[in-house]
Amino acid sequence: MAPLAERLRPKTLDEYIGQKHLVGPNAVLRKMIDAGRISSFILWGPPGVGKTTLAQIIANRLETPFYTLSAVTSGVKDVRDVIERAKSGRFFSQASPILFIDEIHRFSKSQQDSLLGAVEQGVVTLIGATTENPSFEVIRPLLSRCQVYVLKPLEKDDLLELLQRAVTTDLVLKERKIELRETTAMLRYSGGDARKLLNILELVVEAESSDPVIITDALVTERLQQNPMAYDKDGEMHYDIISAFIKSIRGSDPDGAIYWLARMVEGGEDPAFIARRLVISAAEDIGLANPNALLLANACFDTLMKIGWPEGRIPLAETTIYLATSPKSNSAYMAINDAIALVQQTGNLPVPLHLRNAPTKLMKQLGYADGYKYAHDYPGHFVRQQFLPDELKDQRIWHPQDNAAERKHQERMQALWGKEKY
Repeated sequence: MAPLAERLRPKTLDEYIGQKHLVGPNAVLRKMIDAGRISSFILWGPPGVGKTTLAQIIANRLETPFYTLSAVTSGVKDVRDVIERAKSGRFFSQASPILFIDEIHRFSKSQQDSLLGAVEQGVVTLIGATTENPSFEVIRPLLSRCQVYVLKPLEKDDLLELLQRAVTTDLVLKERKIELRETTAMLRYSGGDARKLLNILELVVEAESSDPVIITDALVTERLQQNPMAYDKDGEMHYDIISAFIKSIRGSDPDGAIYWLARMVEGGEDPAFIARRLVISAAEDIGLANPNALLLANACFDTLMKIGWPEGRIPLAETTIYLATSPKSNSAYMAINDAIALVQQTGNLPVPLHLRNAPTKLMKQLGYADGYKYAHDYPGHFVRQQFLPDELKDQRIWHPQDNAAERKHQERMQALWGKEKY
């Protein structure tokens, strides 16, 4: 018998749970589907949020041939074979066949290149699914021909609705007397992943031989401890481990960080995935407290691309330990977030005239660049002047944190701008 997650896979958009920003009333994908025509797109989101299901629902709704490939097992020849079948099996009145590629981020450049012509000519409508940022993993020519839609982890209410649907409508579970007395543990272990949630439910129910099955947090925890991988059959623990890895680095624990790195290495994790997270951590968590961390993380990424695997584990380990033992600061991360929030709050404020570019005579006559002071003409290559819009001229955005490197930056800013500002 098929697993519970497969038995409960929705067949229509009305049965589909979550992603209201894409398929709810008047949402962008819903409008395209209702119009009967879709363009190629990529669904980006974590595991178990409905990427494959959504693609299948769209194909059923449009009544168009649906071809599927897995990037893990398919090569260039498989792609070309599917494209040829799509060409030969298409009728003029039909919408383009849909080619769904799961884990498209695992496709090589040559495999992605082999799709370009068919997508561009409308031979197939491509729907790709990926758990990785497409801007890193999908070649630019293909990405430019596809919209990218972001799927979100399911919310608590979505997951509770799914649990109720499972115990009341599934042909197997509705024959059992199941009481969902407590759901906190199931929701916590699932992490917003519908498939993982249903795997947990199925595991717990199957382990109970008699009715009623009263599901409590203690029961769920006990069953998962007895069979810790049962709710992670498809490798979704990948997200839990990368989270533990980054948090160990942020928490300055080199032992924890190197342990979780080893778990990823042994689990067959994509080395580039790890290297990218190290670059992000260097900028987000170490930041200005030790700017060399970002240089080392980038060098690690480049080295990994050059030397490959398994030797690549060594620069990954070196960088991991360096980042974990570095002083920490998120002042740059906080500054850009605060600046973006300020822009969203205040809108497109005008650039002060003295900061504007003045390439034409008319612009100079209008006062563009008038009054601008060229810093290099002044002692110490600095002169006080206003650089923010008038409405924000006294706004502070960057706040230095308490570490040796940023104290030096702060002292310099105080010498230039005065202690009243910094």
